[in-house]
Amino acid sequence: MTDAPLGIHDGQPTGVVHLAAEYGWLARTGGLAEAVAGLAATQAAAGIPVAVIIPLHRSVRSAAPALERVAGPFHVQVGPRMEETRLFRIPSEPGKPRIYCIEHPYFDRTGLYGESGMDYADNLHRWAFFCRAALESLPRVARSPLVLHCHDWHTALAPVYLRTYHADQPFARGIRSVLTVHNAGFQGHFPASGVPEIGLPWELYTWQHLEWHDKLNLLKGGLKFADAATTVSPTHAHELRTPVGGFGLHDVFLWLGERFTGIVNGIDMKEWDPAHDQHITATYSIGDLSGKARCKAALQRSFGLPQRRRIPLFAMTARMTHQKGLELITGEYSLFMLEAQFIFLGTGEAKYEALLKMYESRWPERISVHLGFSERLEHRLMAGADIYLMPSLYEPCGLAQLRAERYGAVPLARRVGGLADTIEDGATGFLFDEYSSEDLLRVARHVMDRYHEPPAWDQLMRNAMQKDFSWDRSAEKYLSVYRRILAQPPVA
Repeated sequence: MTDAPLGIHDGQPTGVVHLAAEYGWLARTGGLAEAVAGLAATQAAAGIPVAVIIPLHRSVRSAAPALERVAGPFHVQVGPRMEETRLFRIPSEPGKPRIYCIEHPYFDRTGLYGESGMDYADNLHRWAFFCRAALESLPRVARSPLVLHCHDWHTALAPVYLRTYHADQPFARGIRSVLTVHNAGFQGHFPASGVPEIGLPWELYTWQHLEWHDKLNLLKGGLKFADAATTVSPTHAHELRTPVGGFGLHDVFLWLGERFTGIVNGIDMKEWDPAHDQHITATYSIGDLSGKARCKAALQRSFGLPQRRRIPLFAMTARMTHQKGLELITGEYSLFMLEAQFIFLGTGEAKYEALLKMYESRWPERISVHLGFSERLEHRLMAGADIYLMPSLYEPCGLAQLRAERYGAVPLARRVGGLADTIEDGATGFLFDEYSSEDLLRVARHVMDRYHEPPAWDQLMRNAMQKDFSWDRSAEKYLSVYRRILAQPPVA
């Protein structure tokens, strides 16, 4: 990368502004926060002026108390409502992304999207306001021209507003927008009555723009108005173009044509490095795997399982939901009849939590379940596990398999989305195709046969551990997308 990877305009390097609901350690419910933070940090380190705009969630205020006010109070028009807001900045070091926060009572809440399993009733207004306020804040954050990189449905209205409210503004003419779909299973569906409430003309409520089965679909609108769209793996990009995998939007993804591409996420290779990880019992490397055995013994102890060195230890850390394939594990318990041990870490749907706890009480020497999550435990799980389970119904990218391979926890996963793109079947992990307990069990038996051949298993671990899942390669592919849209007129 050059000193100005996106070029120079009026003597200043062209920058990127990320718009997201979550970010890194500040506000997180899943992989979205880590992905945005990883990409932004890599771009900033490469010399790109990078800013991130997020809501000032209650968790953000707690994690970053030293906020600096940049602007406000100022007013933002959202449909019939005039809302007051302020813009804050979190102090950062040179070479790091600049993080800005939009303040409003909408975001001073316990949850990011809802509480007790229920979405907030005013989510349409909350995220419409966030998009409008972010666009109004852009001249205070960055210079035009720039790339506005939006993430998931919460920010999908930004490209729509950009080409409606701001279309004639000189500052906006230099902006090109990218919308990344991290999880198309969530699209922002709302009643049609919301169209005037968020300040959009009824002319946009058509099948060509924001209407979807008599509902307002924010993600669809963003895809229609963005200059480019991406998702988080090439295989998932193909899946989204099919009736089976497109979540009802396959025609839109097909319509996008070359404007739509898949780019695999990365991980922080320094944070996830078993040779220098301070969270784990013993460090180890490709050249010396001996520490992994100590990590396994410590994991067995801490989770209350018998310390048996030569028994395969399966592990899984995930949201316990339908998407993650929990029904393949809990609906048919034949997997637990294998001569192996199993550790589950995470929380999710009550029925899966209850079933796993029931199996734990039935077979306490084989199964251990921890209904919770911590970064330290995830590191220790990756270091101590032999096999990492990811039997997902769908998985746009997945980050856990990247960490597992890095730690020599050989993934056993379904051949979908990013799992198919990042696991080499038989070389760095194992894949199965059918969404069935029978196919999972069939491949699990094959994995155990390989496990009991120590030289072959050691080679498998080394193959996985030497994979490069850094953000650098992914960031370079995003740069190609940015350069292409900056060189073209905005989408009409």
